[in-house]
Amino acid sequence: MDLSNLKPAEGSVKNKGKRVGRGQGSGKGGTATRGHKGAKSRSGYSKKLGFEGGQMPLQRRVPKFGFKNINRKEYQGVNLDTLQKLVDDKKIKDSVDLNTMIELRLAGKNDLVKILGRGELSAKLKVTAHKFTASAQKAIEAAGGEVVTI
Repeated sequence: MDLSNLKPAEGSVKNKGKRVGRGQGSGKGGTATRGHKGAKSRSGYSKKLGFEGGQMPLQRRVPKFGFKNINRKEYQGVNLDTLQKLVDDKKIKDSVDLNTMIELRLAGKNDLVKILGRGELSAKLKVTAHKFTASAQKAIEAAGGEVVTI
């Protein structure tokens, strides 16, 4: 063994890439294989998400429309026929409040609840919710129940 046949250990040398930008004599000097001018030739270049080479990007070409109200309040709707079914199944007796609806999975714990007027209600119920439609309120009171707005 002498200096002419020394080799690094197997697997210890990973980087066998081209050594660019090391002078004209290397054949990879000057532009360092990056071509001439343009963003890609500069240091620190990274292509932005959605960039299409200067062409107007898709997300800017597509027309935007509509309006999103950031102050919108979303209500979870519960219909009268759902309440009547729960009474028939003996899951509720005389009153329905927010906690009962959460336990019965009619609403989530952070939901605002609105009672809607679909279906018939024959049971006398005290219903507590955030909002009621006019028809739901009329139907609950016609059945002898009570409406409580939170």
